Amino acid sequence: QVQLVESGGGSVQAGGSLRLSCAASGHTNTTPYRGWFRQAPGKEREGVAAIYTRGGSTVYADSVKGRFTISQDKAKNTVYLQMNSTMPEDTDVYYCEAGPVWVASPLLTYEYHSWGQGTQVTVSS
Repeated sequence: QVQLVESGGGSVQAGGSLRLSCAASGHTNTTPYRGWFRQAPGKEREGVAAIYTRGGSTVYADSVKGRFTISQDKAKNTVYLQMNSTMPEDTDVYYCEAGPVWVASPLLTYEYHSWGQGTQVTVSS
């Protein structure tokens, strides 16, 4: 079992920056994939970025490429999502998720086993 706690959400004006954090505890060695997903009320959860923590490879949704960066601090078991050049359409609840080594599509939420409580990001125009 892996426990995930997100933090860092808040309100920002368009063009501004936020950094989200996802601290993991528990059996983290069984879930080397970490993904950031976002979801608006009544909509499906959308993959934003993912990282394979053992090798460091990353993948991004087209909508955030060049603006968001996913990174990790292995010593702290923490994954970050640096959000730059934010846009109003980035407004959502952001979730951190943990997935096993056999994840085939890192931006699909059904591949993941655990997730945190979410953190709200609001970008105003």
